[in-house]
This record gives sequence, structure tokens and C-alpha cells, in this order.
Amino acid sequence: MFVKNIGLQHYRNYGLLRLESLGDVNLILGQNAQGKTNLMEALFVLAMTKSHRTSKDKELISFDAPGGSAQIVAEVERKYGDLKLELTLSAQGKKARINGLEQRRLSEFVGSLNVVMFAPEDLEIVKGTPGIRRRFLDMEIGQVQPSYLFHLQQYQKVLLQRGNLLKQLWGKEAAGRELLEIWDAQLVEHGVKIVKKRKQFIKKLQIWAESIHRGITNGGEELKLLYVPSFGEREEEDEAVLLDKFMLKLSQTREQEIRRGMTLTGPHRDDLSFFINGREAQVYGSQGQQRTTALSLKLAEIELIHEEIGEYPVLLLDDVLSELDPYRQTQLIETFQSKVQTFITATGVESLNADKLKDASLFHVHDGKVEN
Repeated sequence: MFVKNIGLQHYRNYGLLRLESLGDVNLILGQNAQGKTNLMEALFVLAMTKSHRTSKDKELISFDAPGGSAQIVAEVERKYGDLKLELTLSAQGKKARINGLEQRRLSEFVGSLNVVMFAPEDLEIVKGTPGIRRRFLDMEIGQVQPSYLFHLQQYQKVLLQRGNLLKQLWGKEAAGRELLEIWDAQLVEHGVKIVKKRKQFIKKLQIWAESIHRGITNGGEELKLLYVPSFGEREEEDEAVLLDKFMLKLSQTREQEIRRGMTLTGPHRDDLSFFINGREAQVYGSQGQQRTTALSLKLAEIELIHEEIGEYPVLLLDDVLSELDPYRQTQLIETFQSKVQTFITATGVESLNADKLKDASLFHVHDGKVEN
């Protein structure tokens, strides 16, 4: 997979931008607040139709954009042919086109470009809240399995409706209970699909992450990933069994849910834990161990996406190489060289392993303008 060119129109601090002559490794240099991360974000948004930095699309559109809209376009070389991808953002929503054809659903567009983003905030995947880890799973699974996004979107809709009903049921005896059972059935239907796909993804990710982590630590540490479900056993994948256990858990917590006005069981309450040599990394791991765990996850993603779709994703390294010591820099660079098209942002080459990046295409960013 290879991004041949990219164009931005009224995106963040960019008015009009067209980047050609992209190489296997693209080094984007510039001082802070000039637009380096905005360019990386645009590639991520084109792949995922949402930002990793904000949930508000209006923040992606330039303040003075004519018509209040922004656009990201790119030509992507895939093993089955080139694709022209277009994503338009406006107050009315998003429109996505592949080779000029508008997609009925954004989930049909996701997966046209596969990316793995690694940024300093990814350390939060290890030490942050469960919500951050669930988002990590949802984003990564979604771009290789479009059906996962469908079930996730349906689940979130049902979750909202069920939550509204639970708030209304407080203090009432029987009224509305039958409607709650209808929402339960729909919640379980989509929730079980999500949980099953997460477990399968984590099992595959474990294989790659464990091997990569062992290499980075010279065999000194063993990394284990552990899915922490809110119902059922963590290894169970049989849908019929999961369905029964989800339903049972909902019935057991029903009165508590009505009192609290929220759904207390389901994939929206699940978590992912990391263990290094048997000790929980979130609690007992040093910052270096947590950083190595996050790096191992990202490198494992690259291999897992290749395993799933038969080609490597594009790697986005946003201000992260300078955060790594020389040894980890070398490990990371050697992983992507000659294999994965990579975009790297940095304030300068001083903190980078310049010898390893001597063949990179250079781009200089200043105040929303790019020169090479």
C-alpha cells in the first residue's frame, strides 16, 4: 500500500496543499504549531473518517473555509489497482468517494487506506483509561473488518436508546419492562459480535506483540495481552454461549441498572490489560516498559494488518522517534525500512538516527505550507 500523493483544502491551518513525489520514507520537518501533526492527522482521517485528536469534525475545518467545508484527497496504490480517495467534511456531515463514486456508508469507505499511527499519546493505551483501550481496539479492528464497524454503530445506537429507557423506568413497577426486553435482545445481538471479534483480534495481536516485545528487550521480558470482559469468560468465543451469558448478566443487573439509569454490562465496559513478566504493566511497569509495550503493539498492528489484508499499511510516526532511545529508534526504523511506506514528523534531524533515514524524502512545514 502506497500513498502516491495527497491534497488538502481548507483543512485545519492548510488553505490549499498538494504533495507529490512521496517516497517510501517521508520525513516532515518543522517547528511546533506549524502544521506537521495536522498533515499526519489528515492521512489518519482519510483512512478512518475520524480524527485521533478530536471527536468534533468542525475543528478539522479552517475557520475561514468557503462554504464551511474541508476536503482530503489522495491517490493510493493498492495491490489490486489504484484508488482515488476523497473525503469532504462539513457541518452537514461527511461524504466519501472512491474513484468518484460516493459511498452510501462511511463503513464502506474505511479500509480503502490502512494506516497505523504512533504518537506520544499512544502511551495512554497502556497507562490510560479503559475507554482509550476500547477506542484502540475499535479503530484497529474496524479498518480491517468493516462488519465490525456496522455492529459497533448499531450497538451504540441501541445503548443510547436503552439508557434513555432505563432513566424513565426508575420508580415504576412494570411499565416499560417489555420494551426493555426488546432493547436487550438488540444489545446482545450486536454486543456478542463485537466481543467475539475483539477476542479474535487480541489473540492474533498477542502472537505478534509477544514476539516483537521479546526482540526489543533482548529476550528479557515477556508481554501478555489479556481481554477483560464484563460478562463471560475471556477465552470464550462461541456466540451462542456468549449470548446466553450476556442475557443472564443483564437480568442479574437489571434493578441496579434502573436505579443508576445506565447499562452496566457489555463491550462498552470491557478492558484490555498488559502484563510484563506476569506483572500488570499499567500498575507496576516503569515508563520505559510502558513505552516499549506501546511500541510493540504498534509494530504488531503492522504485521497483523498485513496478515489480514495481504499488504502492509502506511505507518504514521508523529513526533515519536525523538521520544525513543537510540536502540528503540533503530528497532523501529529497521522494522519499516523497505517494507512499509512511512511518514515521520520531527522538529529536526538532530534527535533522529540520521544514518538510518538518509534516503528519506524531506518536506519542510512552515505556517501551513510545505516545501521539499
